[in-house]
Amino acid sequence: MTESTKTRPVGPFALLALGVNGIVGVGIFFIPAGLALAAPGGGSVIMFALTALALVPVALSFAALGKRFDEDGGPVVFARAAFGQWFSFVVGWVAFVSAVSSAAAVMVGLVANAGLPLSPGLPQKLAATLLVTVLALVCATGLRISAGVWTTLTVLKLIPLVLLVGAYFVWYRPWPETSWHVDWGTWKTAGLTAVFAYQGFEIVPVLAGQSRGSARSVPMATLGSLGLAAALYVCLQSACVAALPELARSGSPLVDAAAIYGGPLLATLVRAGTNVSALGIAVGMVAATPHYLSTLAKGSLGFSLADTDAKGVPQRALAVTWLLVTILIQLSDRKELFELSSVTVLAQYVVTAAALATLGLRRERGLSPAHLAMALPAAAVGLWLASGATWNEFTVAGVALLLGLALRAVSRSVDRS
Repeated sequence: MTESTKTRPVGPFALLALGVNGIVGVGIFFIPAGLALAAPGGGSVIMFALTALALVPVALSFAALGKRFDEDGGPVVFARAAFGQWFSFVVGWVAFVSAVSSAAAVMVGLVANAGLPLSPGLPQKLAATLLVTVLALVCATGLRISAGVWTTLTVLKLIPLVLLVGAYFVWYRPWPETSWHVDWGTWKTAGLTAVFAYQGFEIVPVLAGQSRGSARSVPMATLGSLGLAAALYVCLQSACVAALPELARSGSPLVDAAAIYGGPLLATLVRAGTNVSALGIAVGMVAATPHYLSTLAKGSLGFSLADTDAKGVPQRALAVTWLLVTILIQLSDRKELFELSSVTVLAQYVVTAAALATLGLRRERGLSPAHLAMALPAAAVGLWLASGATWNEFTVAGVALLLGLALRAVSRSVDRS
């Protein structure tokens, strides 16, 4: 192990926490109801389990490549090795813009739902701006501190969820008699709903260059975060199905189930977990998103954004990320800010699978054609996700890409001059 590896700020547990934090977000507090609407009763539990299994080839693809690229960037780096600079810029830029947009949406949503005496509009936007500024300052102090914060918040948000699962097993209630029925005609709708809840493990390889023992820790954190989330989701959905006969109509399914199993105290803890979860997601986004930008700057986008300091922070990229999030907070509402999410996940899944297949066929990086066994199913899952994206999302992605390509052309022109 080299000295640089010893001093890297992100340890294996923190990297696992980053993946779990990315997956177990605010969505799981509400998705059980939507999933039950598409797949009633125990069918929703089955869908959570089947969707996790469908995503295993995707996670394996990220793990296989993350093991072999000891640098920041994840899908951006994978695409660069397989297809060249231009293609990696396309993937990385869309991922960066989506992450910035999602971060702005999370900030606004967190402030709006925190119970603060702030009226909608400018007061909430100013509070969201203050929040992202504080988080950016925290992240600027070093990736080790950021890792400690997101790890702590991940543990805190998991506590009430684990307590809810524990209460379900202690005060077990059987599922409804029709719970095993699955209407396969709605499988696609239910599956897309479940996939949304599982998104987030793809963030792990983005910090590979800052992770100690990345060849081991990146695969462990990628697969481990998906596995832990899948086990948790199946148990939580089971608890909701058993406790709530009208689960599809519940506005806060986990809180309602917690009230039945553990009374007002457990319900309060689960409700508080929503805000803790949102804060954890916000910290992870502010810490990780600049690494997309700094990776893009290496060969595709100049402006000295590639520089990373001794504490693992690309300070200029962090400043640009903070500025863009702040601007978006002022200009858009939460719904508009999530427009790129499905297209971005699609791009990262498909491109990573294609990169694994290409590098495997070339026998580069210790890969072989045998890796097609995970790359092809992973690509199929990514393409299936495309069917869940709207034309508006593709349009927004196209506009964002055109802006990025224009910015890239300007930077290259400046470099030549």
